[in-house]
Amino acid sequence: MPIPTTEFWSDKRVLVTGHTGFKGSWLALWLRRLGAAVTGMALPPATQPSLFALAHLSDLLDSVICDVRDREEASRRIQQAQPEIVFHLAAQPLVRASYRTPVETFSTNVMGTAHLLDALRQLDSVRVVVIVTTDKVYANQEWAYPYREGDRLGGQDPYSASKTASEIVSECYRRAFLQKRGVVLATARAGNAVGGGDWSEDRLIPDAVRAWEEKTPLHVRNPDAVRPWQHVLEPLAGYLILAQRLWDHPELAGPWNFGPEPGQFARVREVVELARAFYGEGDVIWGDGGEGPREAEHLTLETAKARRELGVHPRWPLNTAIRNTMEWYRAVHRGADARTLCETHIAEYEDGYEQALHRNGTVFGRLESPSTQTD
Repeated sequence: MPIPTTEFWSDKRVLVTGHTGFKGSWLALWLRRLGAAVTGMALPPATQPSLFALAHLSDLLDSVICDVRDREEASRRIQQAQPEIVFHLAAQPLVRASYRTPVETFSTNVMGTAHLLDALRQLDSVRVVVIVTTDKVYANQEWAYPYREGDRLGGQDPYSASKTASEIVSECYRRAFLQKRGVVLATARAGNAVGGGDWSEDRLIPDAVRAWEEKTPLHVRNPDAVRPWQHVLEPLAGYLILAQRLWDHPELAGPWNFGPEPGQFARVREVVELARAFYGEGDVIWGDGGEGPREAEHLTLETAKARRELGVHPRWPLNTAIRNTMEWYRAVHRGADARTLCETHIAEYEDGYEQALHRNGTVFGRLESPSTQTD
């Protein structure tokens, strides 16, 4: 599998919206490691603690606190940054929160995307735009087969519907404005990302870590739901490689799925049992799937297009992804430096995990695999 290269990214001017969030923080850190000049534009971190604060990312990049719903301010900040490449991650990213604040969700995810793209169509510097959406943009029929990029879009909850709408807005701007100016736009749809530094509410691993650190049971609403779980570095590698290819290959514009290898999809119950085994302890209360608002029962992605056209193949199977995630939280809980932990994982991902296991001076105490699991 190709990896992002310093030869390409060194000194590239990159705008990352949503850089104070979980995935945005990891992406900004990786881009700085690759030598890019990064501007981040986002609201303040939504959680306390946050990876953005713990890793002191404001020291590494030009961090701009700005709401993408503020069209004039966002446009002014984008003009100042003069980016060549844009990754748009700013969003209201939670399904259950979207039921509580549907208008805010639509405003951020739809109009925020429109504000960004409208500013970019007036910018001469930009060449590549990657709009990050979600695996939940597909009209979910609860089918057993994975969804492909050409399948029908839809959304039965405010979050999914808003992200579907942002896909339509993106395609409109691509065809109506950007491609005429030589700007190449793609949308990236990825599944459930796990990794250190996520403290969002109503996400499985952060909820587990909070519960087990407090010596309380984890409540699992729907243990039989199936999702395309992957370590956060997997989709981020896909986004970076996609942007590299788009730079010289405008024919690759359009939608892309990024997810685990076929056969690596897993039920919530499996992920929780892996997390508990690597954490070493923790009680769980299993629900029956009937709690809270409706969420999809079965959702998986077909990633043949990314494998064939980009050469993108996941490097870390689920067992490794969960092990790395839990050891990150355990290390931070013991007082380890968050940025160093992230940089170590990025280096391991770039080098290959087995080689990294033998790296001298590692900051992690490796967790043993559960006896019933293999990599």
